[in-house]
Amino acid sequence: MMELTPGKKRGLELISDDNHVVLATAMDQRGSLGKMIQSFNNSISYEEGLSQFKEGVSEVLGNQSSSLLLDPEYGWNAASKLNGDVGLIMAYEKTGYDTSEKGRLPNLVDNYAVQDLKEKGASAVKLLIYYDHQEEEKYNKIKNAFIKRVGDECKQNDMLFILEPVSYSAEGFGSKSAEFAKKKPAIVEFFMEEFSKPEYGIDLLKVEVPVSIYNIEGYEQYDNYEPVFSKEEAASYYRNCSEKSRLPFIYLSGGVTNEQFIETLHFAKEAGAQFSGSLCGRAIWKSGVQPFAEEGKEAYYDWLKTNGADNLKNVQTAIKETAVPWTTFID
Repeated sequence: MMELTPGKKRGLELISDDNHVVLATAMDQRGSLGKMIQSFNNSISYEEGLSQFKEGVSEVLGNQSSSLLLDPEYGWNAASKLNGDVGLIMAYEKTGYDTSEKGRLPNLVDNYAVQDLKEKGASAVKLLIYYDHQEEEKYNKIKNAFIKRVGDECKQNDMLFILEPVSYSAEGFGSKSAEFAKKKPAIVEFFMEEFSKPEYGIDLLKVEVPVSIYNIEGYEQYDNYEPVFSKEEAASYYRNCSEKSRLPFIYLSGGVTNEQFIETLHFAKEAGAQFSGSLCGRAIWKSGVQPFAEEGKEAYYDWLKTNGADNLKNVQTAIKETAVPWTTFID
């Protein structure tokens, strides 16, 4: 059992529902979302598109979630749309990574320290970091120290610290390739064990599933179906990763469809994984980008209140059926 300071525990309560399960929506996408919007309508400026899209998600879907993840670069207008009972998670990393060097090294946002985010109403800080445990050691040493610095800053400000380690292949395998799918369970297992260590100061892990649902035998209904593991093999990876973590953890949706994410959550539950919710983004709002870009605000808000709300409800229903309260792991 882990112990939390009063401020960190309060942060976890603020981002969760009354049953201590995280039903959060992710809206901190920047570069990828900007490109998506401009692919449908390149007359919308990058900044304007991001800010307005985030506002809609916040006003309609954020207020139906236990918490909303935003970024401090384009998200403050959206944050102002949230009701007082909705937790605010703020991303602390810049979008993407340093491309001037190997190793996918991270950068923090300009203009904000953790104390600034706390003063402006954040309930928690989230740090995304790209990581392959078989990358050159010098790069992983840099990343480990980077995480520890953010952990120390969060401790100093008694702020809940959520780490989002995202797997990639240092060898250059594509993220959707079968070759990478074979490596991914070991990377996620490493995340669970390594980042549970107290020296990092992490309170909650936001992680990928070790095997994507479309890489599991028996899910032929999905267009991107490419079986890599049997159901039994995949279930053992889900269970092992869960058992390696000494922290509560939540799942990210990782760009899969709404239907696939819901199927994933049920598979995880049946495998014996003990997760405490999700922070789900594109599986909820991705299909709203086209009406936003092509048809304008009214059509976009209509989509949010119908299709978007249905997508959110589908995920939340599945989480309520599959997740365990984080109080299971915390004193």
